[in-house]
Amino acid sequence: MENLKKELLERKKKIMEELNKVADKGEYRAKFPDLGDKPEENVQEIDEYSTNLATEKILESTLRDIDSALERIKKGTYGVCKYCDKEIGEKRLLARPVASACVECKSKLQKGG
Repeated sequence: MENLKKELLERKKKIMEELNKVADKGEYRAKFPDLGDKPEENVQEIDEYSTNLATEKILESTLRDIDSALERIKKGTYGVCKYCDKEIGEKRLLARPVASACVECKSKLQKGG
């Protein structure tokens, strides 16, 4: 458990660093680059901004997952499926430390059942 917590904290730190590169601190908002006034520079600005927005969305989602996993560790509910209350397998947690559902429940959800 301590190793997983350490790994989650390291991942959180890296995600925060990446977010700081593509978005302004505080309430993260993707940075709009200012490359110049020429048409090709404007196109590049829009392209870079679009990429920053997509990257920001993914990083924020990952950060929420990490924070949620850290909160479950704190509450003592980490490793327990939020749907069936059964233990989440160790292999699943090692492969995806932010997992909040067991393989069986996750499979059912993905299949729509």
